[in-house]
Amino acid sequence: MSIKFGMIGGGVMGEALLSRLIAQKIYDPDAVLVSEPSPARRDFLVSQYQVQVTDDNCLAAAATEVLLLAIKPQVFNAVVSDLAGIKVEAGQLVISILAGVPLKQLEWAFPAQPIIRAMPNTPATVGAGISAIASSNNTTEQHLDLARKIFQAVGEVVDVPETLMDAVTGLSGSGPGYVAIMIEALADGGVAAGLPRAIASQLALQTVLGTAQLLHTSELHPAELKDRVTSPGGTTIAGVTQLELAGFRSALIQAVVAATKRSQELGK
Repeated sequence: MSIKFGMIGGGVMGEALLSRLIAQKIYDPDAVLVSEPSPARRDFLVSQYQVQVTDDNCLAAAATEVLLLAIKPQVFNAVVSDLAGIKVEAGQLVISILAGVPLKQLEWAFPAQPIIRAMPNTPATVGAGISAIASSNNTTEQHLDLARKIFQAVGEVVDVPETLMDAVTGLSGSGPGYVAIMIEALADGGVAAGLPRAIASQLALQTVLGTAQLLHTSELHPAELKDRVTSPGGTTIAGVTQLELAGFRSALIQAVVAATKRSQELGK
């Protein structure tokens, strides 16, 4: 069987996509080739997913349908140098999940090829992520449909102009870190109020998970849900007052803005 899906980089996010693509039978393992420098990591990918592996980036780049770049931005130039002069299949789609690497840089590295720049986030590892995609001028609707199919395997997908990709990085790309801190702080608050650590952690995690699911299912605006659980003179308004005094809302806004600026700096 010919290699349809080539992936350079077999790290956490690459594995998340790989696992779901195979589990959902979007690609047969025999049609997947992963280029990964670590022998131990290659052995793991073979035993876990029965895909083909190599340490030669050029072999992965010869895939007939998709080449996925799942490497660190710092090694992008080195990988591109490895691929210099490699003849690829006409119409092969290049997908990059490299933070901060703009389409113009990808187009320089892969001239005349259709290119998708994507930003998934870490909940993709459990199939609950959200990915934003932006396309190059050479990309057709068929290429976009293929990219959506790939990223829908790990969650939801939104199309954005590339000018908004840094903002996506600051919000959904970095957002799991903010939410993790919030859950940890909620649990710490429970401990401070007298709850055992294990119970406080369980309550905090399920409260955030359940609230997100409720908002997603009901399509309520967050402010409306907040108003519904905030009764006059009650416990919730007392807590909300403290959050406002501490600048909780402003801190989250500034976190997204700061992460967006950092993503812009990485792309320069």
